[in-house]
Amino acid sequence: MSTAPSNPREAQEKHDAEASVKRNPHGDFAKVQASRPDWDESRTWRFTKTRNPEWTYGSGAGSGSKSNVNGPSSTSEKQHISIDPYAPDRQPVQNYKLLISGIIPRPVGFLSTRSKDGLSTNLAPFSYTQLFNHDPPIFCVGFSGGFDNAKDSLRNLVETGECVINIISEDFVEAANACAIDLPYGLSEWSVSGLTPANCEVVKCSRIKESVFSVEGKLLSTQEFESRSPKTPGKKTGVLAVIEGVRFWVREDAINEDRTLIDPAVLRPVARLGGITYARVVDGFELPRPVLKEERAECKLGEELLKEKVDGQ
Repeated sequence: MSTAPSNPREAQEKHDAEASVKRNPHGDFAKVQASRPDWDESRTWRFTKTRNPEWTYGSGAGSGSKSNVNGPSSTSEKQHISIDPYAPDRQPVQNYKLLISGIIPRPVGFLSTRSKDGLSTNLAPFSYTQLFNHDPPIFCVGFSGGFDNAKDSLRNLVETGECVINIISEDFVEAANACAIDLPYGLSEWSVSGLTPANCEVVKCSRIKESVFSVEGKLLSTQEFESRSPKTPGKKTGVLAVIEGVRFWVREDAINEDRTLIDPAVLRPVARLGGITYARVVDGFELPRPVLKEERAECKLGEELLKEKVDGQ
């Protein structure tokens, strides 16, 4: 695995590769942005009813919903298209663009890392981030490319075994996006973004003070992946990092008294969609998890729906 620092040429090569993905569908984004409504600060977190509070067991999708304008059968009549990710005429980048537009919304892990010698730091957002377990707290982060072309965050994480996963809020989404710029090794994302480093208790790298929720992490393992596409056989395409959370940081106005619940109205997280699109989390609803014994006792779930499994189900 190469651990040599990036240089301006390497940074430019990565920038050129990013341009080839063509996530930005607009020729002039500033012009497109100017045509859109202003950010609505009045849209704050609220609870709504579920889409169909009158839904009953066995009703399926859309059936009985007062707001279902197209009718319950319209979606089921639509046909699906089968896509072979390894088809001879399909490029890997097509799979990438399809997946990031279909697996949504995704949390964005804003990773803070530090080099082994402590002389360099890195801040970078990763939309291949997810929580997988709570005891111990386990997170996974996906990095593009292999160890032979490791970007600064992955290099720092592997060499030190440490990072901080910060959750991005609406307040600093532009600052977080600025950290995705192709800076040469040694130039500071902290400076470019204007965000504030804060001390941690277990790891040596800094957390982001502006982040409502941050997790200090220790690297448990990595797995490198090779392309299965016939066009790029053997190419190292990604690395999965499994990280254990060893300390949590929550802003005092966001946490409840027993320190078990973060208020989404304070967290105001930003989610990743496809292309260059993000989403705000402003509405929520609650659905209790059903318990069979209780649902039967209240006659919500009829015995006629409790059938043995058959082929196709």
